[in-house]
Amino acid sequence: MTSLLNRLYRLPENGTTVARELSAGLTTFAAMAYILAVNPAILAAAGMPQAALITVTALTAAVSTLIMGFMTNYPLALAPGMGINAYFAFTICLGLGVSWQSALGLVFVNGCIFLALSVTGVREKIIAAIPHQLKLAITCGIGLFIAFIGLKNGGIVVASPATFVTHGDFGTPAVLLCFGGILLTAVLVARKVPGAIILSILAVTLAGLFVSNGQGGTVTTMPGSLFSLPSSPLPTMFQLNFDLLLHDFGKALPIILTLLLVDMFDNIGTLIGVTQRAGLLDKDGKLPKAGRALVADSFAAILSSLFGTSTVVSYIESASGVEAGGRTGLTGAATAILFLLALFLTPVILAIPAAATAPALVIVGIFMFQSVAGMKLDDFVETAPVFLIIAGIPLSFSIAEGIGLGLIAYSVIRIATGRMKETSLLTHLLALIFSLHLIRAILAGLF
Repeated sequence: MTSLLNRLYRLPENGTTVARELSAGLTTFAAMAYILAVNPAILAAAGMPQAALITVTALTAAVSTLIMGFMTNYPLALAPGMGINAYFAFTICLGLGVSWQSALGLVFVNGCIFLALSVTGVREKIIAAIPHQLKLAITCGIGLFIAFIGLKNGGIVVASPATFVTHGDFGTPAVLLCFGGILLTAVLVARKVPGAIILSILAVTLAGLFVSNGQGGTVTTMPGSLFSLPSSPLPTMFQLNFDLLLHDFGKALPIILTLLLVDMFDNIGTLIGVTQRAGLLDKDGKLPKAGRALVADSFAAILSSLFGTSTVVSYIESASGVEAGGRTGLTGAATAILFLLALFLTPVILAIPAAATAPALVIVGIFMFQSVAGMKLDDFVETAPVFLIIAGIPLSFSIAEGIGLGLIAYSVIRIATGRMKETSLLTHLLALIFSLHLIRAILAGLF
């Protein structure tokens, strides 16, 4: 078996061993296993069946990770993306009133476009057309959005008729438990403890068995059993439809564009960051087999819509496996197998309360917000659209609106200050598309 794996994944050529790759796969799984609890919890807000989502999350993560390993032999793991799942549930479904079945149809279209752009090389050109500052701003804005959702789910911030939002009731044990979970996760991450997020989720879940929920029960409800057969994925599998695309293309277009932009930034950033850390970039800083990796990402996006979840993307947590020595697709294969085995723990995953998953959202949001360190904000022409994106995404509770505001502002300010030629025409075209969406909303309000 060892010799077969050595040949299949070219382990000696990559300076690694079977034992090291398996250990790295376990490390990657521990770092991203939180998605099994968090993704179903987020998408359930859109009315999707949570038990089925656990199965779908694990299946899409496993299959997509295996596809990536087969096509590239890179130590990358994939799963439904954080940020994009929040956009799916809270903006597309709850905010715009789109059914989750129609939203899955848009994810499918996004995946197909993704594939076409990847095969033709256009995808890289679109990414290059978005100014670096705006890419960082989008990442930061999504980070704040995710963190805000976490604080909301944990009851740390609540709605207020006077101030829109205010602090929650810290006299409530569940709120205090959630805040304690945030502090615990932050400390574990700061001390570089492997699997910090999943360890914190488990700790808060266990503590919740002894904390009152204020309604005569406890924050965590004891599951009826520890193990069970996986829940059926059929309630979400192949449930997508294309009603919105067929009947309201003007509404569907900006959603698809936003899915494309967020997917591209997420995947490319993760791909380059993880492979650079693994020493897989060539002397010119380019990634061999980048085309294959992008195509694998595209297949994963299509697969996610068919299985019934928001878009699957490459995970930055793959870097934890790289730090543990992972260098090939065998790392991903080990991670994929562990995702499949986790399916038999569905009762335990369903018992995890919001107080335990909310801290994970906050910490992931902090991770994403760290991109602010790469910004240069001494030029107001750059700073204004950056601010509109970072503030617009969480405050409008919409990734699409935040990106749109920033791109429109970037284009208008550049044109008005005579600096249009410093920006790609494709950048202005993207701004125009978002402008048309804005004009459509204005006209709808007037007439």
